[in-house]
Amino acid sequence: MGVLDMFRLDDKVVIVTGASSGLGVAFAQGFAEAGADVVLAARRVDRLADTARLVEATGRRAHLVQTDIADPEQAQRMVDEAMATFGKVDVLVNNAGIGTAVPATHEKPEQFRHVVDVNLHGSYWAAQACGRVMQPGSSVINISSILGITTAGLPQAAYAASKAAVIGLTRDLAQQWGSRKGIRVNAIAPGFFASEMTEQYPPEYMDSQMPRVCLRRTGDPAELAASAVWLASVAGGYVTGQTIAVDGGITVT
Repeated sequence: MGVLDMFRLDDKVVIVTGASSGLGVAFAQGFAEAGADVVLAARRVDRLADTARLVEATGRRAHLVQTDIADPEQAQRMVDEAMATFGKVDVLVNNAGIGTAVPATHEKPEQFRHVVDVNLHGSYWAAQACGRVMQPGSSVINISSILGITTAGLPQAAYAASKAAVIGLTRDLAQQWGSRKGIRVNAIAPGFFASEMTEQYPPEYMDSQMPRVCLRRTGDPAELAASAVWLASVAGGYVTGQTIAVDGGITVT
């Protein structure tokens, strides 16, 4: 197998949560371009049709599942549908997530709990359901954030706490499933990429953060998708339990 062939994912089956917008769309398209069929999961199922068209334009198949991963029963149903449609699950991209920007002295318990329920609990329920059916050589990719590693000048205690917890979850699942199941588990910590979350930031905020970014620019979603394809492929076959910061260097400044 040549080096470039090691990045191919021909005939693999990938579940992408939060696939209705933003980075989820980029992940779905990137995996399809690498040769995979894609299960597209999101709460807003009506918006998955556009993502499905991008997948199918590459010649790969897409299957849509309305899923709120904060509900463990829905996470299990997502995997059950993937198995019924494609007969296997090779890769999970735990991308679905939400955030708040509420000062810590004003954040209501239900606001904090909701963020943790989706970002942490939802990632666990999805991984748990996939771990039950995945075969050796499979891969789980949890999407954390640089806010799980550093701060970024915003009041985001719930989001930062949940994304830091995802890093811990990644390490533990990698340890549990590596030798026993042959499943690799890694996390990606994105920096500033165009998404629904960054669209809510005031323009001056992004400008204020650019001096912290070594490359002095925001990321292209395709760059993030390429990192996930690497982690899922044979090319990343000796990488597990790691958190890869794809952030233009913000975590080293």
